[in-house]
Amino acid sequence: MLVKHKRAGRVMREDDLLAMQPKRFVSPTDSNHRLQVNLNLARRMTLTGVDQLWVADITYIRLQAGFVYLALILDAFSRRIVGWKLDRTLASRLATEALQVPIEASTMPQRSTFQS
Repeated sequence: MLVKHKRAGRVMREDDLLAMQPKRFVSPTDSNHRLQVNLNLARRMTLTGVDQLWVADITYIRLQAGFVYLALILDAFSRRIVGWKLDRTLASRLATEALQVPIEASTMPQRSTFQS
């Protein structure tokens, strides 16, 4: 069916529709810089057990009253969460406090499961 743009616009307005043009993709990373680029050594690793490599991620959770930020530390071998921290601000302490949990747990002496 052929229609003119004015009729298509009127029909869309009647149905509360809005035509939007797709935005052009803009890369968030500036690859043209003079800073040193370090290799991703984790990509070369062959994991054979837990606590060999931890990976981290920070995401936000939308609430009715705003946002909260969640920092996670995961064990790359088992995909188990070994540390996390939730906060209302995206400060550097969010990541460091999430990392502090598994560090303290790994330095604590392990309890024996056997009892006498």
